[in-house]
Amino acid sequence: MTNQLDKKSQAWSALFSEPMSELVKRYTASVFFDKRLWQADITASLAHAEMLCHQGIISADDHASIARGMAQIQNDIAAGTFEWKLDLEDVHLNIEARLTQLVGDAGKRLHTGRSRNDQVATDVRLWLRGEMDLIIELLADLQNSLVDVAQLHTETILPGFTHLQVAQPVSFAHHLLAYVEMFARDAERMHDVRKRVNRLPLGSAALAGTTYPLDRERVARSLCMVDEDGHPAVCQNSLDAVSDRDFAMEFTAAASICMVHISRLSEELILWMSQNFGFIRIADRFTTGSSIMPQKKNPDVPELARGKTGRVVGHLMGLLTLMKAQPLAYNKDNQEDKEPLFDTVDTLKDTLRIFSEMVGGQWNATSGKKDGGITVHPSAMQAAAQKGYATATDLADYLVKKGLPFRDAHEVVAHAVKAAQSLGQDLSELPLKTLQQFHAEISEDVFACLSLSGSLNARNTLGGTAPEQVLLQIARHRQRLQ
Repeated sequence: MTNQLDKKSQAWSALFSEPMSELVKRYTASVFFDKRLWQADITASLAHAEMLCHQGIISADDHASIARGMAQIQNDIAAGTFEWKLDLEDVHLNIEARLTQLVGDAGKRLHTGRSRNDQVATDVRLWLRGEMDLIIELLADLQNSLVDVAQLHTETILPGFTHLQVAQPVSFAHHLLAYVEMFARDAERMHDVRKRVNRLPLGSAALAGTTYPLDRERVARSLCMVDEDGHPAVCQNSLDAVSDRDFAMEFTAAASICMVHISRLSEELILWMSQNFGFIRIADRFTTGSSIMPQKKNPDVPELARGKTGRVVGHLMGLLTLMKAQPLAYNKDNQEDKEPLFDTVDTLKDTLRIFSEMVGGQWNATSGKKDGGITVHPSAMQAAAQKGYATATDLADYLVKKGLPFRDAHEVVAHAVKAAQSLGQDLSELPLKTLQQFHAEISEDVFACLSLSGSLNARNTLGGTAPEQVLLQIARHRQRLQ
């Protein structure tokens, strides 16, 4: 039978006296980027159809026909044989038109009690919910990779920096666990945003609700759109439901923060890999060479991640600007929410995947173990810590324990460091008699606190860098990530 949507191209064409121009058609169409919503569109449509049948709005036969037609469409799309048509503008009209071709009038009845306004808002939320669940898993994978490397380096000494100047010694494990904390907060944010993503707009229709006796809570339960207590999570105001894009902005904000954390880690990997630091080596499979300089090995993965962070933050700015002056309710502007949202999801997922593998390595079936993505050079780290008078604060703490006020101890140590610099020695290399010139209370036991390992072990408080504390944190993270 002839399909009205196919024949006239648009669902509203009976009102118009001339067809849409080809230029406008291309300018306004979204099907070639929003077709990724097809699974969410079919899932939401099936829940809507089941509810319409339950409420007696459509017949059981119509419901069965819709289910049968949708099953065929789902198979066709999955097999790559579905024909996406520009004339039909978006994923929703393409699926509806094909459904009507397959099952006739039953397909036309599916749109009862809904509009594309609430339909697209529902589809995007369903799609994003699934992507967020995957992102949360990927964040756990990256945290596990970092914890695995940290487990090997609880006593590997790294210079801790402030202002990119050597400050105090920390363990490499402690440094990595700082990023585990960041990515754990990112996962918390994703979980929290998910609660607001997982709310049902469907049934709000175009903007004012509908005259049909819909059971929106039934649809919410069918789509697992429920709150933490298991109650249906339904958007409560029809105007807000169809025009709200807070969930997209909030997700992109959380994604931007996550990418900023990745960018910070990237910057450190880039620095550590440089010849000036030499702290690590990144496996060849994550680097590239130079077209002209044969000695070069470039950290392309962290550099690209650092660059892609700007891309994701830019998407957040775009979405905020998109929404800033929109009157209620739905406006065509909102079609522009999808490409930045889709690209943010794709960029974040790809980045998390590759960083998890780069940090933690990949499984080698031949050897039965992981090939590490990062090789650590502990001697270079320790030598760098030794150069920067990293235990100066430990000497000040030592004098405080001898009875000096901290500000006086700080001044004494500053003179000691100045003398060591003039001699080209570390504080731990100065003879006891030289150290005693700065304060008489200094005795032989000072050398225990001036060693890098002594400094590390001394910071044995909750959250500190002492190996004992770091091992406790590793155990906590492992339990949390199970």
